[in-house]
Amino acid sequence: MTIRRKWHTVAEVAEMLGYGLSKTKMLVATGQIRSIKDGHHRRILPEWVDQYISARVSEAA
Repeated sequence: MTIRRKWHTVAEVAEMLGYGLSKTKMLVATGQIRSIKDGHHRRILPEWVDQYISARVSEAA
């Protein structure tokens, strides 16, 4: 049985995107990547990562 995560940490998203942690934190802080606060941590839904990527692709087109 495989358990799939429902959301990601900022560090996980940084790794997925191939960005540094500082850059990813800045994208979260500026709202370019949506997130929610869960206790002391930020969490990012997979579809929010997809939305960020789609926006970047649209900007490049």
